[in-house]
Order: sequence, then C-alpha cells, then structure tokens
Amino acid sequence: MTTSRRELFKYGSAALAGAGLAACGGGNAAAVDKPAYVLVHGAWHGAWTYQKVIPELAALGHAAIAVDLPGHGLEALFPSSYFGRPLDAQAFATEVSPLAAVTVEQCADRVIAAIDQMRAGGFSKVILVGHSLGGVTITRVAERVPEKLISVVYLTAFMLADGQKALDALLSPEAATAEVLPLLKADPAVVAATRIDFASTERAYLAAAKSAFYGDVSDAAFRAIANLLTPDEPIALSATATAKTVSRWGSVPRHYVKCLLDRAIPPALQQRFIDAADAFTPMNKTIVHPMNTSHSPFISAPKELGALLAQISGY
Repeated sequence: MTTSRRELFKYGSAALAGAGLAACGGGNAAAVDKPAYVLVHGAWHGAWTYQKVIPELAALGHAAIAVDLPGHGLEALFPSSYFGRPLDAQAFATEVSPLAAVTVEQCADRVIAAIDQMRAGGFSKVILVGHSLGGVTITRVAERVPEKLISVVYLTAFMLADGQKALDALLSPEAATAEVLPLLKADPAVVAATRIDFASTERAYLAAAKSAFYGDVSDAAFRAIANLLTPDEPIALSATATAKTVSRWGSVPRHYVKCLLDRAIPPALQQRFIDAADAFTPMNKTIVHPMNTSHSPFISAPKELGALLAQISGY
C-alpha cells in the first residue's frame, strides 16, 4: 500500500511557475529578453523548495519555474510503514520503496519538459539550477540538451565526475564530516531508496536532521519543513554512474554556489567537485560563488540567493 498526492500534482510546480511568470510580466518583451530559471530540488524535497526564491527572482524581472521530480512534492509516494506510529523500525527498514523504479532519465525528462515549457513561452535564455542531489539530474539534462541552456548552476550540489556515483562521493575523505549517512533508516540496497524518518518523534534524531540540512534556520521553521519532506529518495539518483562529455555537458557555462556552513555536502567535498570539473573542462572553468549559509539557503537566505542567481544571469 502506498499513499499518493498525484491528483494534486497539476497544481504543484505550475502554481510556482505562475507566480514567477506573472510577477515578472509574463509575455512582456523586456521580461522575455531576460534569462529565465528552471529550478530543481534535492533529495527528499519538492518544488516548494524555491517558494521563497521565485518571488525574489520575479522582483528582479526574471521568470522561474520549479519542478517536482518524479515521486516528490505533490506527487510524492510513501512507504506505508512511514505512517505507523510508533514506528515499526523493522518494517520501515525492509519495505521496498514505491519509488524503486524511478530513474535518472525520468527525472531528466521532467526537467527538459519544464525547459521546453519556458522556451515555448518565449523565454529562450534558460538557466538551469539544481540543489544538492538535484545536481545529478541537471548534469544529465545538460548532457542531453546543452543547446537549450545558457548556463547551469550547482547549488551546493553533486557535480559528479564522469563515471562517479553520489554514494561514492559520500564515502570519500572530503565527506568525512557529512551528517547525512547516519540519518538513513534502511539499507539502500534492501529498500531501493535512501530513507530518512522526517516524522520521527526522537528529538535527538530530528535535531541531527536539522543540523545536516537546515542548521541556520529556526526550530519552528524546521518543524514546518519536516512536514513537507518525504522519506524516500530513489536509489537511482545516488547509485547511477554519471555520464557526461566535454563536448556537451562541458560546453555549457557553469556556476557553483558553495555553501560554507554546509553539513550535508561539506565545503571540502564541494571543492572536490569543482576541481574535478575544471580538470575535465579546463577551457570552461566553474565560476564559484560562496554563501555563508547551511545546505539550504533557499530557506535561510532566499533574498540573497535570488539576488545571486539574478547576478549570475548577467542581466
């Protein structure tokens, strides 16, 4: 048994997009001339991630659309054991995820559809932004459709080397201080997902989750956010080897927003991604933008993040 918000999906990222498009003038010629943004969330999140950032971009004249990746946000699927409280730890640790079959290609398809939606609306200059594990998806998108992007932005994200997997990166020395793996409540090989219990009643566990992802937001803000987070992230996003080429992915100008207080993807690991990418495409190096925030500046510093993304556009 699974629980779905699929019926509500039609109101999800489209609603966020509508807010951004309307506020920046919609079909106004000057607005269309400015780059538009397609925003991709990270693991366990949804399009709501960018709810506070889209108005900031709109105020600066930029359209933006946030995407719910398959199985997230308003079409999220949950293991049935997640709703049993007190939690049956054994069931939660062994129930196969309803997202087990989701692939990186399906996630890329979803994002490319949003890019095409923007372009069909007259926004020919598209900047693709991916947060955290969303970096896996945007890398695939940039490899598949580089001609549809003017730049790509990794927001403290997995900018993996060719052939690398996200799980491999999390086991590297640069990830030694990362606080994510201890939160997992199941073996990914068993449940076909990386699984976290954001509905936990254990104070110490929730405090650890907050520290990993939202260390610089209030406890009250995190309580609200925890109710939006979903427990499962498809295993494919962490266990699929990245495939990219210099001629396609490497041809797109790229930026990296390096979050200096991040405890999910530590700064040392972020720098490793940057160094590897620059070695892969030495003629197209990463432009790095530091932010003095935790893993989630879209909540802790949305105004600053919106201004930074607008600055990246060059308009």
